[in-house]
This record gives sequence, structure tokens and C-alpha cells, in this order.
Amino acid sequence: MSYVCDIKQCNMIKPEVFDKELQELATFAKVISHPARLAILKYLAETKTCISGDISDKLPLSRTTVSQHLKELRDMGLIHGEIDGLKINYCLCTTCIAKKLELFDTFFGRIKSTEINCGTERNCQKNN
Repeated sequence: MSYVCDIKQCNMIKPEVFDKELQELATFAKVISHPARLAILKYLAETKTCISGDISDKLPLSRTTVSQHLKELRDMGLIHGEIDGLKINYCLCTTCIAKKLELFDTFFGRIKSTEINCGTERNCQKNN
């Protein structure tokens, strides 16, 4: 007999016990953790302009799938999607992206600058 339990239902994850910065960083990491979302961001950055039309023409994904990923990016504030007639213009939100990257830089900067020597550095090099 197997027991399946949703982690949140089992109270194993309690995001409210962590400070807002960690919650925001984790949410951002989750949103950018999908290769399709990274591909969308990369495409918008490479075009250096707002895109009007169907981004799914440029990605190897269905329109429905691209639409779902665009929604996640919009909800996080990484892109804007403004309706222009029958089309939507998608643009990067560079201000929001800069703020999220600053969170990453601050968080990992503290970790990177930590002076700990426990002799395991050798193992880190093996894993990379």
C-alpha cells in the first residue's frame, strides 16, 4: 500500500516561517527554473524590442504551452503583455528583472563570501 501526500497538506513546507526575501527568491527561482521560460526570456532579450504576435512560432512548443509559460513570467513581473487589438505585445520588464537578480546577487554573495574550510572543496569540484 502506498501513501501519497501533497507536501503542503502534510505541513512539511511552511513558507510563512521564512522571511519575505527568501520567499520571493524561492518564487523567482521556481519561475525561472523551466527551460521554456528561460527560452522566452532569451528570445525577448535577443529581439531587443517588444514582440507582437505569436511567440510560439519561435519555440518548439504548442501555443497553449507557451501561453502558460508567458502567464507565469507575467505573474512574476518579468514580462509585460499588453493587448493591442487582436495581438499581445510582450516586453521584458528590465526593472523587475534587475530587482530579482539583485536578490540573487545579495543572497549568493553572502554565501560566496563565507570563509569555511571543511576539506570538502575537492568533492564540489567533482560534481561540476
